Amino acid sequence: QVQLVESGGGLVETGGSLRLSCAASGANFMFDAMGWYRQAPGKQRELVAIIIPNGTTSYGDSMKGRTNISRHRARNQVNLQMDNLKPEDTAVYYCHARSRRGDFWGQGTQVTVSS
Repeated sequence: QVQLVESGGGLVETGGSLRLSCAASGANFMFDAMGWYRQAPGKQRELVAIIIPNGTTSYGDSMKGRTNISRHRARNQVNLQMDNLKPEDTAVYYCHARSRRGDFWGQGTQVTVSS
């Protein structure tokens, strides 16, 4: 059974930084795209960043310029560095992985940015 486990969320002050990590277990295959999404209360889930096997990255507009996604493909791990955080970045952040066997989601990690 494939599981994605996120870590690194927490409480940070405005302007601070956090690094989220996601590790996959139970997968004897490598994922294609891996990425991060977030969902704030009362809002739809939105893309934060995604990375594909050749290293190409794409960022959502809301955090562009303040985030960096990286990946250790052989380990099926993906990280998200977030800088200059703002209160509107408060949300649950979800790891996502796509493969030919389907899409997988982590349970989410809470990020709270205090003003």
